[in-house]
Amino acid sequence: MSQQPNPSVLPKPPRSLLRAAGEAIADYGMIRPGDRILLGVSGGKDSLSLLHVLLHLRTKAPIPFELGTATVDPCIEGFDPSYLKDYIPSLGVPHYYRQQDIVGRALKTMRGDSFCAYCSRMRRGILYATAREQGYNVLALGQHLDDLAESFLMSAFHGGTLRTMKAHYVNDAGDLRIIRPFVYARERQTIDFARRAGMPVTMDNCPACFRMPAQRMRMKSLLAEQEKSHKQIFPNLLAAMRPLMLVNIDDKHNKIPTN
Repeated sequence: MSQQPNPSVLPKPPRSLLRAAGEAIADYGMIRPGDRILLGVSGGKDSLSLLHVLLHLRTKAPIPFELGTATVDPCIEGFDPSYLKDYIPSLGVPHYYRQQDIVGRALKTMRGDSFCAYCSRMRRGILYATAREQGYNVLALGQHLDDLAESFLMSAFHGGTLRTMKAHYVNDAGDLRIIRPFVYARERQTIDFARRAGMPVTMDNCPACFRMPAQRMRMKSLLAEQEKSHKQIFPNLLAAMRPLMLVNIDDKHNKIPTN
């Protein structure tokens, strides 16, 4: 059992962010009694914000769960998440630091793929392995509504399909559930919370994008421009994406929200 953090020294997440996470967790049955949740923490604003949200919920929610964290260091020049080795344990949370030369491996084995996609798969595999090694049954990831909307447009524009990230699903091996509690939250909420709380945020939440331009950045710019004149664009996109965010894990815990 991990040491319980001292609530007096933890930044309290804003009510709007807690509400967004709480609604998503309830709508998709993300957390169940006795879950051992491993949160992937890169050092970016989103994962650090989710860490503090889950810490807050752990003290307030009626459902008991354990929380640990894991960081994958991809050995990319200019990206150093090693400070998390001290920061996260200071919050009373177990932390597993995994270093992997993803760039070096990509140069040897990557074929016909973007580096961002390759890096994402590699990091996910390392997180899966860490969860199994340490006895966690749930992996939590920090993607938010902006990320889902960008993925949706990328899929439609460049792949000719309608797809986005799932809110809650089981991995292919069937031994881990993956949850995204921030699927209703906006990126601006995590930016504001991280800034106000003085979190030690790294420059970029996706180190793969330091050197290599991505389609995602173009989608982000497009959505930002459209939102200036269409204020409901993200609520409308969420409504359109709801069926795509769902995987029928079982009838009780994962139904399409009707609100």
